[in-house]
Amino acid sequence: MTRQDLLLIPGLLCTSLLWEPQIAGLSDIADMTVADHARDDTLSAIAERILASAPSTFALAGLSMGGYIAFEIWPQAPERLARIALLDTRASGATDEETVRRKDLLALAERGRFTGIHDRLIPLFVHADRLDDAALIGTIRRMAEDTGKDGFIRQTRALMARPSSHDTCRSIDVPTLVLCGRQDALTTVSMHEEMAELIPGARLSVIEDCGHLSTLEKPEAVTREMRAWLTA
Repeated sequence: MTRQDLLLIPGLLCTSLLWEPQIAGLSDIADMTVADHARDDTLSAIAERILASAPSTFALAGLSMGGYIAFEIWPQAPERLARIALLDTRASGATDEETVRRKDLLALAERGRFTGIHDRLIPLFVHADRLDDAALIGTIRRMAEDTGKDGFIRQTRALMARPSSHDTCRSIDVPTLVLCGRQDALTTVSMHEEMAELIPGARLSVIEDCGHLSTLEKPEAVTREMRAWLTA
């Protein structure tokens, strides 16, 4: 089969390490790049920067914040996207409760207590049974440290202004995978069911015994689903 260009967008406080298992597992069918999403403080600016260096046509996969960015990229350049994978994300806009939480985290970072953010977010990022997984937690901490305080602040400001993407979902007309962990505490299965219903022809996949960072928690299952999506 013809190789595809696949652009991968990480989540908040995540880097290319988030996609390391898929980069290894899909290298036989795709040429992959990981987007830089920590240099701008609006989703539209992040999308514009990504599109400026992206291939002319490509498959796009985004996890969490990466999914929100995908919803911004699609309206800007629908003719360039061959297919979309939305992992552990949601189409609804920012809620008041979420905005309050993000403001608290911003204040914590701006007071110079950036490392304290890791401890608050990690229980939301992974399945409860994986909180003692030293390798997994170490990878999450490393990604956060590599993103840095300034990158986190820019990403958080972008997320606080996140609009609803329900209309965008209805307009997507390329092969779409909607995937999440069964125990995702941040973006629930019901949120993914909603997206799959809104996007014409979308395929929903729920990964068992898995939290929010599905690509790292259940790498083989996620890679298998992404392979099916890329080769469909």
